[in-house]
Amino acid sequence: MSEVTIYHNPNCGTSRSTLALLREKGLEPTVIEYVKSGWTQAQLQDLLARMDVRARDILRVNGTNADALGLTDPGASDEALIAAMMVEPILVNRPIVVTAKGAALCRPAELVLGLI
Repeated sequence: MSEVTIYHNPNCGTSRSTLALLREKGLEPTVIEYVKSGWTQAQLQDLLARMDVRARDILRVNGTNADALGLTDPGASDEALIAAMMVEPILVNRPIVVTAKGAALCRPAELVLGLI
């Protein structure tokens, strides 16, 4: 199979489960700890296009300051959300997995099976 990439947060149980599931299936993905590496606008826009979702669909609210930043306001634009995600990478929900079959936010972890 072609390359598999997981945008991973090792502090997240779902992210750890997804990575373990990939490895159980004999895959060794490229692991990007996005909280450490951060995001670029191009990366986020590419992932959103691959997943066919809007920035709001991958916004992490629990355990973040998304509310305080006004990002949960229905009027907050994709541009504002992406800008905030670049400043505070934890605002992106995880894990996101990319394969030749597509990309998805894998919550629950079993969603990754549709990508491999």
